[in-house]
Amino acid sequence: MRRHIMQWHPLGEIDRFFDEDAWMGGNFSPAMDIYQDGDSVVAKVSLPEVDPKDVEISVENDVLTISGQKKEKKEIKHEDYYRKEIREGSFSRSVVLPMKVKSEETKASYTKGVLEIVMPKADEVKPKRIAIATKEE
Repeated sequence: MRRHIMQWHPLGEIDRFFDEDAWMGGNFSPAMDIYQDGDSVVAKVSLPEVDPKDVEISVENDVLTISGQKKEKKEIKHEDYYRKEIREGSFSRSVVLPMKVKSEETKASYTKGVLEIVMPKADEVKPKRIAIATKEE
């Protein structure tokens, strides 16, 4: 069974975008891209200024879940801000993967604020070549 990748619709998040509590330390969902690359499904998650030690990744029943926390480095009082758009606080994101993957072989790396998760496709979803037998008469 092949699942289609769902596109992110920013207007669906509009209420959360203007929710001041979310901006001032509430929960948020990081931006994520998911695509296939040969024999793998790859997820890239934008997590600038997040310590990879504060991130947990799991793949269970073809659902990828990333959760963690972005901690503020300096203590600045709420009333001292003129504008606060950089999110902090806890985050969690779960997505149904477009196909079955080998969760036990999943690898993750973090470079320049981007978490990359590479999940090998399960053998049953990889394309199989079928040889054609020929008979000589």
